[in-house]
Amino acid sequence: MRFSIASALALTLGAVLLVGCGGGQAASTTRYYCPMHPSYVADRPGDCPICNMKLVRDDGEHQAATQAGHETPPAPDASAAPPSPSGKYICTMCPEVVSDQPGRCPVCGMKLVEKKAESTEGGTEIAHASEAPAADASPSPPGMAPLSLGSEATRLAGVQLATARAERAVRTVRTVGYVTVDETRVRHVHTKLAGWIERLHVNAVGQPVRAGQPLVDLYSPELVASQEELLRAHEAAARLAASSLPEVQRGIADLVEAARRRLRLLDVPAGFLEELERTGRVRRTVTLTAPFGGTVTAKTVVEGHQVEPGTELFTLTDLSRVWVVAEVHEQDAALVRVGQEVELTRPNGPAARLGGRVALIEPTLDPASRTLRLRLELPNPDLALRPGMFVDATIRAGEVAGVAIPDSAVLDTGTRQLVFVRTGDVLAPREVRVTMRESGTALVASGVAAGEQVATRAVFLLDSESRLRALFAAPPPSTERAGGGR
Repeated sequence: MRFSIASALALTLGAVLLVGCGGGQAASTTRYYCPMHPSYVADRPGDCPICNMKLVRDDGEHQAATQAGHETPPAPDASAAPPSPSGKYICTMCPEVVSDQPGRCPVCGMKLVEKKAESTEGGTEIAHASEAPAADASPSPPGMAPLSLGSEATRLAGVQLATARAERAVRTVRTVGYVTVDETRVRHVHTKLAGWIERLHVNAVGQPVRAGQPLVDLYSPELVASQEELLRAHEAAARLAASSLPEVQRGIADLVEAARRRLRLLDVPAGFLEELERTGRVRRTVTLTAPFGGTVTAKTVVEGHQVEPGTELFTLTDLSRVWVVAEVHEQDAALVRVGQEVELTRPNGPAARLGGRVALIEPTLDPASRTLRLRLELPNPDLALRPGMFVDATIRAGEVAGVAIPDSAVLDTGTRQLVFVRTGDVLAPREVRVTMRESGTALVASGVAAGEQVATRAVFLLDSESRLRALFAAPPPSTERAGGGR
């Protein structure tokens, strides 16, 4: 009985040792790898130290694919996939991986797919960035790569092309202004003596007035006395006309002229003086006339109003010429000069265009709006422009020479401006410098030559593909194969 128990214990210990040795051999041959970082391999399950993904067990294909990426692949057996007609297999996620035999990508572990050869009519495949020929001598912008597209691929991507052309365009600055009166054509009508307003011939603001038109009938004791003084001087001149002394005749003539000049200085019209001297009758009131034509923009008196010297009666404004006050942005301030031609249109009026010139540029910039104020002068014969109106102003800032392309062809990234230029079957990105944009057309100073074709549609798609190709073509970061457990 004792022998049996000892024998059983010995047999059990031997079996355990045998199983342990076999299990250790099986564990030593089992490998685990990260699907996202196939270069990391461990001998036990766990998490990837790079991306924290769970390691998966190697079924043998991963090790073969890894060896295929670094060593000469073994000859395929009869059961393997048939060789590609083009002799190339690529990874759809890592285009830089190219193999002559099917298998898995050594970078991402995906199964390699057959690369189809592009047909003579133009295939639907975009070539590898490293195989795409250079579009021109100038290199592609950093981070971008040229794209090789056949006619079919161009059609499916929705790419449309336009031909660049040399052109001279007029640089314009567009802004909005408002109409105001010409300050040099505003005049106030004042009285120069005391009196009373007996009658108003112009009694409403906005009434048009022509030069010499009656404004008010003014009664003034000073005017009555001045009329009598002139008549007395004429009577004395008539009595002394037969005098033989030239000093007497000259003195009386000077007296008459002094009385007449006094009335003229008090704004008595010349017609009133002629009638006074012809009839010899003193009039109770004197009619004051408008010194020049215009529109009544202010009236401060009514009939019966007592006035004193310096009292303002009316404000007359000539609107046959007006000013337009406009503002331009700070970046356009350097383009504006005094004397430049300006074209104005009314947004809510007829389509008639009015011409004027820049008359004044204020020396200071508005710190709140960051704009520069301009004054434009233009004629207004038919009074189509009225103070307070808004107008659209287009300032001609001179001609600019360059290459004209559609504005939709320019991709503005914020730090640079790009276009895709087609040469043969290659669409190459180029950096350009846009000098002006006008009516859907961009004028570039460099980057594109006249006669070249640029992509005008699907530009964002081309930009994304170009950046991806450049990213995939870049050499992958070096990683060390991890071994052993953690």
